[in-house]
Amino acid sequence: MVEKPYLVSEDRIKVPRFSEEAGFYTTKKRSKIMGKIKAKNTKPEVLLRKALWKLNVRYRIHQKNIFGTPDLVIKKYRLAIFVDGSFWHGYDWGKRKEQWKKNKAFWVPKIERNIQRDLEVNKKLEDAGFTVMRFWDFEIEKNLNHCINQIMLYIEAAKEHNIPALE
Repeated sequence: MVEKPYLVSEDRIKVPRFSEEAGFYTTKKRSKIMGKIKAKNTKPEVLLRKALWKLNVRYRIHQKNIFGTPDLVIKKYRLAIFVDGSFWHGYDWGKRKEQWKKNKAFWVPKIERNIQRDLEVNKKLEDAGFTVMRFWDFEIEKNLNHCINQIMLYIEAAKEHNIPALE
């Protein structure tokens, strides 16, 4: 689980509307491709879920009643797990934002707002007594066992410390 070293800002980042009037241009082909990007049940998320289920770890997916709608929630241990796409959540953002070529005025604030929202969600969940784990999509695809081990280590530690159940 690679840590996300981003600065926390009190000011909410404003993302410009993506429209041709605002100076952002797109093609119909690009629009069709972007429209097919999934937010739920992505390949890395399903891989992680299947591996956990195989180890008899029971969870709920996309719990809307928990702030931030985590990809996986293990309520018994107050664990919220997110699988973050490296593009949408700004992996290696310091380098990548400088390499942007098209529609930079839209994409840089868009990704930075996603990063800011991730930090807000982490804080609110931690304040509510949850432990938050975030995994990059490529981490799960390339090193699933490492990600599973981190989750299992937390669960084993939580079993020993008797975490109070949620009401």
